[in-house]
Amino acid sequence: MSVLASGAVPGITHSDARSLVLVFAASAVAAFLSRVVSGVTLPTIVPEILLGILIGPEVLGWASEGNYLKFLSNFGLAMLFFFAGLEVVAHRVAPRTIARGTTGWGLSLALGMVIGYALHALGLGAAGWLLGIAVSTTALGTLVPILSDSGALRTPLGRAVLGTGVAGEFWPIIVMSVFLTGVYGAATEVVLLFVFGGVVLAGALAALRARPPRLVVNLRETLHSTGQTAVRLAMLLLAALILLAVDVSFDFILGAFAAGVIVGLVVDSPEGRVVRMRLEGIGFGFLIPIYFVTTGLTFDIDSLLTARGLALAGLFLVLFVIVRGASALLWLRDLGPRATTALAFYGATALPLVVAVVSLGTARGAVDSSVGASLIGAGMISVLVYPLLAGRVSAAEEPAPAVPLYSGA
Repeated sequence: MSVLASGAVPGITHSDARSLVLVFAASAVAAFLSRVVSGVTLPTIVPEILLGILIGPEVLGWASEGNYLKFLSNFGLAMLFFFAGLEVVAHRVAPRTIARGTTGWGLSLALGMVIGYALHALGLGAAGWLLGIAVSTTALGTLVPILSDSGALRTPLGRAVLGTGVAGEFWPIIVMSVFLTGVYGAATEVVLLFVFGGVVLAGALAALRARPPRLVVNLRETLHSTGQTAVRLAMLLLAALILLAVDVSFDFILGAFAAGVIVGLVVDSPEGRVVRMRLEGIGFGFLIPIYFVTTGLTFDIDSLLTARGLALAGLFLVLFVIVRGASALLWLRDLGPRATTALAFYGATALPLVVAVVSLGTARGAVDSSVGASLIGAGMISVLVYPLLAGRVSAAEEPAPAVPLYSGA
């Protein structure tokens, strides 16, 4: 009798196996719940977290986070930032648009830091820098399908959302990687960040220019076979850059993000779309849902459902709009008041990176679980409410003429 058949798999307990099955079940059910209302697509992140809370220790107590789920969850977090890197490349946003989005994000970060440190000084159990980063993020991956389905992606508003969203995903990851280490001191870490960036840039150039004929043939021949060389090389790059980031004492998310950027550049072609689909199957079909369901398992729902927890969630929900609304003002002359207001709401849609910031901050003692629960709760409300409000506000205005997505600022 085999080891698997006998159930004697070393280290895997019945509780681990049951929790894994329940997490997969929650992941599958969440995919159905996200489209249960006809004509409305709910971001799957929300039901994933909610179902994780339901089956977790604080409600039904059916599942818990063991070592195996923790490992898969961390891998899912890495894949989340890997796809954030892919998103930066995939939309080919004009450099001037990204520059304006970056300037706007700088304004948002400065405002968020002032508010964050003020709240910390008033006794809120979270580091000021963590609060500043959390309220200045934007969930670009959540917004793109919404804008695409509504036909707004190629309008001036859609272009502004892309510029805001790319900056609201890219720069928080960079800043998080510096603040979350604290090993060498800020100056040394900035130098190491440039060195790391140089290594990544060299890797990107090599991947784009080095095209050995035999390798190209192998990639094409295995694209639709069991070989899947391109997918395996992408996963190898992901692991290698995570290792490099960890070796220089950066957080692993930076390595995952850099791998996504490089792979995004390489697969930016018609043939590359097939590779991306394969990677999306691994990420969004397997690992990333485990991360969000497991986040629900460890979610402090009791702290959120108190008067203080709900009040904090309401405060953070308002701060998302205020902080990201400041960046939207840079587009006022081009968009007008209504579309600028819509941009503020779109930019304030912020769940995936908020969950990541809270998870990493909790592991380093930079945020109390109760404050983290309120931040994640506010993030869940933001992805449900703010895109809807933005759509209503922008729809009330005469539609602007569509412009090429990749034109100037």
